[in-house]
Amino acid sequence: MPKTSTRNAISEGAIFARLWETDNGKLSPTLARHILRLGYSAEDKARMRELARKNQDGRLSPEETDELDSYIKVGDLLAILQSKARKLLKKSG
Repeated sequence: MPKTSTRNAISEGAIFARLWETDNGKLSPTLARHILRLGYSAEDKARMRELARKNQDGRLSPEETDELDSYIKVGDLLAILQSKARKLLKKSG
């Protein structure tokens, strides 16, 4: 399977990640360091654990399914941005 770069990717996360790039297609080092400090609050982590437990038990309401999907999408986006940030900072040394 050919490798797809985030430049050509069409997922919501990849499209949003491109909004953070400069004209040369890279994050600035300052922004990269800030992105690496981002994370979920303790309250959000607790809510995600609760939704995950309910999901495993098959007890999620449609609204909770949407909420869990939103957490997953945001987590995917954060992972993409943090991966780009780590890569940039590793290269810039």
